[in-house]
Amino acid sequence: MTSPTTIDRLEFRKALGSFVTGVTIVTTTQADGTKRGFTANSFTSVSLDPALILVCIGKTASSYPVFSETSHFCVSILAEDQKPASSVFATKAADKFEQVAWHEAVTGSPVIDGAAAWFDCQSHQVIDAGDHIILLGRVVDFGYTEVSPLGYCRGAYLTFSLSQDALAATDGRAKVGAILEHQGSIVLLRGPDDTFSLPTGTSLETVSGPGSLRGLLGKLGINGQLDFLFAVYEECSKANGAVYIYYRGQVVGDLPANEAIQVVPLNDIPWEKLPDNAVRSMLKRYVKERTEDAFGVYVGDTTNGAVRSLASVAV
Repeated sequence: MTSPTTIDRLEFRKALGSFVTGVTIVTTTQADGTKRGFTANSFTSVSLDPALILVCIGKTASSYPVFSETSHFCVSILAEDQKPASSVFATKAADKFEQVAWHEAVTGSPVIDGAAAWFDCQSHQVIDAGDHIILLGRVVDFGYTEVSPLGYCRGAYLTFSLSQDALAATDGRAKVGAILEHQGSIVLLRGPDDTFSLPTGTSLETVSGPGSLRGLLGKLGINGQLDFLFAVYEECSKANGAVYIYYRGQVVGDLPANEAIQVVPLNDIPWEKLPDNAVRSMLKRYVKERTEDAFGVYVGDTTNGAVRSLASVAV
């Protein structure tokens, strides 16, 4: 019998952190009326009929004894403006519920006001799972809004509406591009005079759009997964210049054999063959942040701007 491979816990945690999740606050009310709650991103739907959801709780968490025995709980999916609430409930502070607005659900569990969605549950089953328990909840009531949810990936918050706002504000002047990784390298397109550029279109969608980024990638046979916004900047050299929006992502599957597609290692980018100074500067920041595994979003113009760091949080 083959012995199992030893798993490096730190590396395993980093790998799991690549999965984009929402951020939730899980709450309950004890028999004496005391409110308890904690921040969690280990939440998922389980079943539509019956309506079941689950959350995972570490056995070393201070809330573990309470939630492992509770008869009811509520999961509030946070909106993107609720980072402060997430941070409060990620601590062991005794006054958490005094710092955040909430109201009582049908079961008596607190619902966080302003949440993107919430699910009030009766405890359905507790499953032992290694150093965690899986708490299954049967949904008895729920609600949701149209606000953007708060995202979480690789130890940092994500703001989804920033890219939506950027696209809406371009007034048809957009240039939408992508920094796509493939096996530790990035995808560049070879142009005239042996110069290089990033895949770029005049809009993001659609695949059938002749000038869109999706259309360009489809025409080249590149299956590109766009994960996160990386930069939004205006061309400041002339009035009503273009607004550039760049995403970072990865190639899914193999790349086609095409002379126009060049796969270049991050440490071997031909900087002198990138004629666009703004793109050159942006890619240098990308290499640096990839090395540090700490990305931000640049907002500004081609000469001045600021990188909005993705705020870290312990969930």
